[in-house]
Formats: sequence, structure tokens, C-alpha cells
Amino acid sequence: MSDYKEYQRWLELVRLIELPHWDDLPNFDLYMDQVVALMTEYTGPLGLEAVTPAMVNNYVKNKVIVAPTKKKYQVMQIADILLITLLKQSFSIQEIRSGIDRVTASEYPKQAYDRFIDLVNNKIKHMGLSRPDRNANNLTDQLLEAASNMIVDQLETNQLVKAVKDSKKHQPTKIK
Repeated sequence: MSDYKEYQRWLELVRLIELPHWDDLPNFDLYMDQVVALMTEYTGPLGLEAVTPAMVNNYVKNKVIVAPTKKKYQVMQIADILLITLLKQSFSIQEIRSGIDRVTASEYPKQAYDRFIDLVNNKIKHMGLSRPDRNANNLTDQLLEAASNMIVDQLETNQLVKAVKDSKKHQPTKIK
């Protein structure tokens, strides 16, 4: 099978992935090993770096997520860990925490999370499909298209992060 056909096959499989909405996350407390296994289940098929106990402990130590209660993690922490896993490919952990805080300053965490997951799921579902700006029919063209989109999207996202950071409306809450 050619590399391009393998890539197309991968795209078909990835498009079937759907990240969980808030109500689909476990509504009971989880221990660390259960959180790590759950994150692997959610993000492993996307090819993202596996979440480790050391990472989660680091998030707690640096107040990026709320500390667990009696070593158990709740839905809010699970949602935060999933968001961090998705976003850390492009942003620092502190930028992610700040962004989550600013978005949830004007919207309930569940609503903001579900809205973001809907956007990501929609992007995943349409990954690699024809777009007006995409005329790729081989791996090199596909790579150039994806990389150029990533750069433009990153530039736009950086500007939006700056605008939200400077906004009086989106003031973050502090994690204790």
C-alpha cells in the first residue's frame, strides 16, 4: 500500500473518533491510574502523547488543575486534563490554564467545554477532506497544505489569546 493510501486510510479511521462531551465523562471520582487509562482511551487514537501520572502530578503542583480530593479526580479535573492534552501541542500549560479561566469567566465550564469539544469533533470529522484552499492529492501536497493551515491558524489563535488576555470581560478566576 502506498504511503498516500495509508495516510488516507488513517484519515478515515480518525474521522470516526469523537471526543466525549461533559455528560459523557465519568460522573464518579477516579484514581490516578483510571484517569491515565481514560486519557489514553480518548487521545491515543489521535496519536497524541500519552498522559502520565507525572504529568498529572505536575499539573496539580503548578496549580494548572485543582488538586484531587482524597486522591480522586472529578469531572472538572478530567475535562481540564483532556483540554490540556489537546492544546499542549501548541500552547504552554500556563497559557492553556489562563485560556480556560478566561473562557469560563463568561461561560459555565460545562458549556464552554462542550462547545469546544463540538468544534474539535467537527474539525476531526472533516480532517483532510476537500476544502476550497486544499488541492492536495499526494503526501507532500497534503503536508504543505496542513502545515500552512497550522501556521495561519496558530497566528490567528495567538492574536485571539492576546485579545482575550487584554479583555476586561474575560478575567480569570484563581485556582486555590
